[in-house]
Amino acid sequence: MKKQGFTLVEIMIVVAIIGLLAAIAIPSFMKARSQSQLNACLNNLRQIAAAKEQWGLENKKVATDAPGGLTDLVGTTLWIKATPVCPAGGAYTIGALNADCSCGKHGTIASPTAL
Repeated sequence: MKKQGFTLVEIMIVVAIIGLLAAIAIPSFMKARSQSQLNACLNNLRQIAAAKEQWGLENKKVATDAPGGLTDLVGTTLWIKATPVCPAGGAYTIGALNADCSCGKHGTIASPTAL
């Protein structure tokens, strides 16, 4: 009577194949996650820059004026409904109307009209 089951070599081959597939897939997942965070952050920066421009136009500000932070731009009746948060943990810097918005993690973008 023959016993049913897998040999040690067969199990080792399956484990090696799974390890090889994981070694190929994990870097791709990490790159996709990083790219997704960057895209979300850039979209947040575009929203902030557009809201800053609207703030300046509606309040008749000059190019060197700056909002007092995100609190001047965020609110249900203001230009951004919810406070944007960088998915990678960076902090947003708004700056003056003639300056670019930036993220501490991903850097600076130009005004939304330049994008």
